[in-house]
Amino acid sequence: MKKVIILIIAVAVMAGCREDVTEKTKEAIEKSSEVVERTANKVVDEVSAHIERDMGCKLVLSEELKAKGITTGKFYIENDSVTKKDNKLVIYLITEKAFSGDITFKVAGDDGTELGRATLQLNTKAGSAGYHDIAFDKRTDIENKSIINIY
Repeated sequence: MKKVIILIIAVAVMAGCREDVTEKTKEAIEKSSEVVERTANKVVDEVSAHIERDMGCKLVLSEELKAKGITTGKFYIENDSVTKKDNKLVIYLITEKAFSGDITFKVAGDDGTELGRATLQLNTKAGSAGYHDIAFDKRTDIENKSIINIY
């Protein structure tokens, strides 16, 4: 009889342990899925951030254009769908005064080496603003931390 009682207790303890192990496994899986979800969200955020990106580039607007009432807003770099090179500047330009003329965009690497140059013909009224696409030569590849001089 003692052996039967001990056997029943042993089975009960093992059954309790199995339920505990099952519960702990479920908790571990839930925590793991939370970590995976957070990581996936971070990856999506990073990818989204790089779709429209400035790549650490810096805009330098000439004093002459500033005096003519031109300022800049948001900008980002896009790549050419064929060459996959980053050769397109999308920039938001604001003209406080009427402006008619050419604006030149010169891209230089962070070491000062010129990478590309393009011109935008702009004809706006005072108080105008909008995005403009500046397409550089298809061989231009705007680098991280490039300096974009606008004059």
